[in-house]
Amino acid sequence: MELDPVLISRIQFAFVVSFHAIFPVFTIGLASFIAFLETLAFRTGNPIYTRLSKFWIKVFAVVFGMGVVSGIVMSFQFGTNWSNFAQATANFMGPVLSYEVVTAFFLEAAFLGILLFGRNKVPAGVYLFASFMVAIGTFISSFWILSANSWMHTPAGTEMENGMHQVVSWSAAIFNDSFWYRFAHMGLASFLTGSFVVAAVSAWFLLKGREVEANRRALSMCLWLLLIIAPAQLWVGDLHGLNTLEHQPTKVAAMEGNWETSGNVPLLLFAWPDQEAQTNHFEVGIPGLASLILKHDVEGEVPGISAVPRDEQPPVAIVFWSFRVMVGLGMLMIAFAVAGLLLRPGGRYWQKRWFLKGLVPMGVAPFIAVLAGWFVTEIGRVPWLVYGQMTQAEGVTPSLSGGVALFSLIGYMLVYAVVFTAGVYYLTRLFEAGLEADDAEQAHDDAERPKRPFSAAHVPLESTGGQA
Repeated sequence: MELDPVLISRIQFAFVVSFHAIFPVFTIGLASFIAFLETLAFRTGNPIYTRLSKFWIKVFAVVFGMGVVSGIVMSFQFGTNWSNFAQATANFMGPVLSYEVVTAFFLEAAFLGILLFGRNKVPAGVYLFASFMVAIGTFISSFWILSANSWMHTPAGTEMENGMHQVVSWSAAIFNDSFWYRFAHMGLASFLTGSFVVAAVSAWFLLKGREVEANRRALSMCLWLLLIIAPAQLWVGDLHGLNTLEHQPTKVAAMEGNWETSGNVPLLLFAWPDQEAQTNHFEVGIPGLASLILKHDVEGEVPGISAVPRDEQPPVAIVFWSFRVMVGLGMLMIAFAVAGLLLRPGGRYWQKRWFLKGLVPMGVAPFIAVLAGWFVTEIGRVPWLVYGQMTQAEGVTPSLSGGVALFSLIGYMLVYAVVFTAGVYYLTRLFEAGLEADDAEQAHDDAERPKRPFSAAHVPLESTGGQA
């Protein structure tokens, strides 16, 4: 059987990016939460906020380490698997990816060291400043990465000369037509992810009756934030969809499962797209609603998938169902945020066990939603690498064989399995130790303090009284 190097390279990059993406989308939101906790601790002097911050800084360190390890190989794939693309776009992609390292990664890493090892060793104001620098660094990082990704979807500010993209306007290239929508959408997704993870862990602790006051406050803060962020994400997502309709109409057609350009297009709740037959089976939808959402007119004309040749159509079924998974989970997040508001009188939001038990698995929901949204975005632009200008087949390394691509894919999967297992082990130890581990840490001499980020998670279970 002949192995297709383009397909395997696509699978490899999708695997690496998907694995990596779940870490920064969490740390961006968590870093801001930590900065908020440090602000409260600095202004009020309440030790509860300090204890919460100490605990979540350890979680941040472990997840940040996993993100670094999993993300460091992504740029290498441009050279190994996509050399034609790397060469053609080097004048833009090279500087932008370098700016991410210089302006963001170094900033995060330097000030994270202060957060991990500088408490009570630097002035309180400096420590608070460090927490804000880490949070800002995460957003700067996402700024550059999303600028590069958005440019691939809506290229601007460059001209082709001798097969190379020459930058003629850095501002137009960096702030391309889809950038701000993607940046806002991902920023809100990061806050949703951080809030739901903190809420889920706090709910789990409350179910166990551990550190009730601290975890009640953490849950309360998250529910207030979710009440604002979850509906805001729905609004920003709608704006992003309208922007995508303008620049990538075929992707939107795949999201809606709409094959023929027409008006009064229904919003399909369920369908089985058949790309071979260019139709859907078992359709269940709301008449005219897709036209109303996309065109603000029930009779508004929505583009169809069949408007482009078959070799320019994305895999419709994957895009169609990924979009529904993302939206469905988004609506569920809004429901939990509203439920938290309704349960707030009398403190029922932290006393009702059914609500706490529902929150625990919701800690995973944002990660699934982010990956589903990423699939919609990236798979929906197939077959393009640079939309309308370079296909994936044109961007792949000419000398790359399917066998070599498969070998490296298997290697990445094995290495990442080890990284993920180690990370989950450390996180499990942290959650088992809980906030109570802070009491044991206070008794440690400076010589016994952790010397590297991962070792900060190694807290003996004996220090928690054997609780798990």
